[in-house]
Parts: sequence; C-alpha cells; structure tokens
Amino acid sequence: MSTYVVSDIHGKYDKFIEVLDKINLKEEDTLYVLGDILDRGKHPIKVMLKLMEMKNVICIVGNHELMAIRCMDFIIQKITETSTDKFDKYKNFSIWYRNGAKNTIDEFIKLDSKMKFKIIDYMKNFIIYKKLYINGKNFLLVHGGLGDFHPDKKIEEYTLDELVWDRVDYDMKYFDDIYLITGHTPTMLIESNTKPGYIYKANNHIAIDCGACFNGGRLGVICLDTGEEFYSS
Repeated sequence: MSTYVVSDIHGKYDKFIEVLDKINLKEEDTLYVLGDILDRGKHPIKVMLKLMEMKNVICIVGNHELMAIRCMDFIIQKITETSTDKFDKYKNFSIWYRNGAKNTIDEFIKLDSKMKFKIIDYMKNFIIYKKLYINGKNFLLVHGGLGDFHPDKKIEEYTLDELVWDRVDYDMKYFDDIYLITGHTPTMLIESNTKPGYIYKANNHIAIDCGACFNGGRLGVICLDTGEEFYSS
C-alpha cells in the first residue's frame, strides 16, 4: 500500500494518464490530488471525470476549483432580470475566465444536466488540507500555502484563501517536524530551485507543481513512502 501525491494537472489528460501508468497505481494505494485539476489545458473536465471514476483518489481543493464552484451553477441556470446576485456572479465569472477557464467551460457545457451537477457536487466535497503520518514522517498537504504563517498558528485557524490562494516562502523553514507539500507555485518559478520543472525539496518543503501546462513543464508525482519521483514526458 503506497501513498502518492500529484498537483496542478490543469487539464493535461494525456500527461495524467502517463504518470498513472508509471506509478502503476493499485487499488490499495492512495493518490492525493492537490487541486487545480481544471482550466488551461485542453481536457480539464475529462480529467475530472477520470478522477470521479477512481475510488482511491482524494482531492484537495485548489484555487481553480474554488473559482469554478462559484461559477458553474451560474452557467447552467437561466439568467433573469430578477437574479439579485447576478452582478457578483458576473464578477466571479470574469475572474475565473481570465485565469484560463475557457477549456473547462467548453467541455462542461457539452455535458448533460445530470453530469454537470455530479461534477459540482464532487468538487464541493474536496477537502481543504490533509495530515499524514508515513514511515515516521509527518506530512501536511495543502494546495497553495500557509498565508500569514506563524509557527503557533493551528492549521484549523487558516482561512480558505490562505490555504488555497497564498504562496509559500520556500526559503523559510516553517516546521522542524512536518514536511509541507504544496502545489500552486510552478517549481520553475522558485528562484532557489536548481532543477526548474521538477519537484523541489528544501527546508522541509516539497513543491510538486512542475508546470504541466507551461513550456518546459511536466506533471510530477511523488511517493511519500519511498520519496521516489515520477514524471510525464
């Protein structure tokens, strides 16, 4: 039984299938997905539907799922002059669209009504963070980071935006006895990273957004039991 972590798939269905084949995920294994399944790549909904079929996947919400949840119900309902919240919805929609939502929307609107609601319900059940203890090591999994970090601040005290939107200071060691695993920030953007586009490990940080949707990027997966890394082409 092994535990794997991946993040920021961003609609790259072929790369996701490629890394699934490489890790040879078994029924007794668990795969954690640290958010940002949607947007940017060609097939975000196809990736989501694949995850929904897999019984051994646990998803943590990313900022792109958060934006989508706030807008998808808006997409599937008829807008009328009596919609009192439509202006807020338009604002949310504009923010989401500017962050690469077009491919998600294009695939989503082709689904039947039942499947649209299934996807929304699935995403609403994403967890916000996960604590794991594996082979004598403590891990904390979140999408973005620990905004307004303080060593005495409990994980339950962080706001959703601090966990989903804020970024980690990878030059700062947050914990002595916990490995913080994050996505959200492509590893090619970490200044101290000597291997851009690969999983970054330093100061008890493990950054696994390897920029799958960017030039020179790939999809990275780490096995927490062994530390072994797997990459798409």
